[in-house]
Amino acid sequence: MNADQLPLEGMPRRLYSCTPSRLNAWLDCRRRYRFSYLDRPQPAKGPAWAHNSVGASVHNALAGWWREPYERRTPLTASILVTNGWITEGFKDAEQSTRWLGRARDLVSGYVATLDPSDDPVGVERTVATRTKVVALSGRIDRLDRRGDELVVVDYKTGRRPLTQDDARSSLALAVYAIAASTMMRTPCRTVELHHLPTGEIVEWRHTDESLARHLRRAEEVATEAGEADERYKELVAAPRGTRRGTGDRPADVPAEIDELFAPTVGPICSWCDFRRHCPQGQAAGPERQPWDGLAE
Repeated sequence: MNADQLPLEGMPRRLYSCTPSRLNAWLDCRRRYRFSYLDRPQPAKGPAWAHNSVGASVHNALAGWWREPYERRTPLTASILVTNGWITEGFKDAEQSTRWLGRARDLVSGYVATLDPSDDPVGVERTVATRTKVVALSGRIDRLDRRGDELVVVDYKTGRRPLTQDDARSSLALAVYAIAASTMMRTPCRTVELHHLPTGEIVEWRHTDESLARHLRRAEEVATEAGEADERYKELVAAPRGTRRGTGDRPADVPAEIDELFAPTVGPICSWCDFRRHCPQGQAAGPERQPWDGLAE
């Protein structure tokens, strides 16, 4: 070894930089993780989902509502924001899109009617971050409130499935947001809330220091596992620019070991996968869904 070179043994491992979404993608399906975060060019996704359009439109309107001057924070303003920012992708036709626009306006205007417009959040669509010796985590919180001497993470939900307290308790993302918010703001943050607009329910969970630490350890475990797979992928697949095969319509060819390392997790969720067209196992796991099938008609 050259005298000027330092030995690699004992060198600190590079942090795995990610969002909770990336960690959850690894846990949900390793093949989808590979398609989402590693393959370049990324395989072409399927068409947009109408329920995602509804969710994004609602989230954007709620964020915009808090950015309005106090005197304009009314249910009518909320309805206007939904209309002006309505996303039309994924719907069966214009009639369905218009019908759901009306529903979304009712959801958002009804929800903001329960809020105190003078109670400004600490943050809206606020990016937070934290790190350990293993992982650098970041993410964006829908809303960060101050309640007394503590912060509260608020996450909006628009799906048709009713929520339970376990959804709030077990959410890795919400726990990470609470840890990151507490670190950045130097203020305790242990409570996380899911606000389910279709039912008006608020599902709350109050973490302890121990439960937050368990979530963080879990994030480190997943990050270590995914990071090692990422490195192996680079070793086996990385090639000089211009020599990789593959287009946006199909994934690049990969060695068999990569297919094994990033094997799919098949189940009903495969019918909803953006990369279903590139996964024979996923296609066999369930019927293909129409882009509007996720709507609660």
